[in-house]
Amino acid sequence: MTPQPPTPALPSWLTWWQRPFPDANALLLPGQRPALVDTGFVGHADETAAWARAHAGNIDLVVNTHWHSDHVGGNALLQAQGAGIAAGTPEAEAISRRDPGCCAAEYLDQPVAPYTVDVPLDDGQVLRLGDADWEVVRTPGHTPGHLALWQPEERLLVVGDALSDYDVGWVNLALDGPDAAATALASLNRMADLGPCRILPSHGPIPADSAAAFAAALLRAQRLVDDPAGAVWYGARRIFAFALMIRDGIPADEVESYLHDRAWLADAARLLDVTAEVLAAELVTTMLGSGAIVLRDGRIHAAAHHTPVAPEALFLPRPRAWPTAEPH
Repeated sequence: MTPQPPTPALPSWLTWWQRPFPDANALLLPGQRPALVDTGFVGHADETAAWARAHAGNIDLVVNTHWHSDHVGGNALLQAQGAGIAAGTPEAEAISRRDPGCCAAEYLDQPVAPYTVDVPLDDGQVLRLGDADWEVVRTPGHTPGHLALWQPEERLLVVGDALSDYDVGWVNLALDGPDAAATALASLNRMADLGPCRILPSHGPIPADSAAAFAAALLRAQRLVDDPAGAVWYGARRIFAFALMIRDGIPADEVESYLHDRAWLADAARLLDVTAEVLAAELVTTMLGSGAIVLRDGRIHAAAHHTPVAPEALFLPRPRAWPTAEPH
């Protein structure tokens, strides 16, 4: 077997926290303007805020790579503690309107505590985070407002959910249109062209070989372009597994009825030209068969390693009910 190159060391002026699902990894940038990139799941917001304060003091700015629940869950608490929130302009504008589609929270059935975006971010914008300047790189695909952060001196790239050491981000062809997979592929090519020495993904470890990670991701992303039905299935599996993680599983006799009530499943069924009932049954059967989910003590659980979530964390208002708030 060919030896793998060692993972390049990270600069001493940043702190990296690799977290299991349902939290995204966190990047902390201490210094004159302490900043945190992504804040994990709402059920672990206290842990996120305490960790950030312990390593950097008061956080001045939170930057979100995108608005999914595993990336913005600590926003509300950190904002209440004095942090500003920065996010890609399309998502910032929707949050300012309190759009019912904010964070895809209702659509995905994932809780997010109400927050406001203080700093909309556009492509090419330069941010001072900690003691270094970072460039905003628009990378739509996984979500329309997804962004990466580029530190040119260190050739360090924060890639969000665009890719990881083992995967690429799922795309929503129902909400974002049939070209969403091609958009994600174009974003991957744009990031690869930067030639980063190190990439920091939102899930999993830091890849030992950035070029190899991009090469693999581009092949995976091309498959999603070439096989739209496969892209729909891929997204459905990811969303369902996350639902199981944050709920400590779902009773086996209730899991299909839970799926029948989900907007994302109805959309997936429409794109696949099957009924929601057929898709729900097939989703459970195929994921049990592959080992992605398991039956244990009468409940269906996600098989992937994840951190438990307290049940009360799930009962938050949907964005349509979020109070209107002035920017922080």
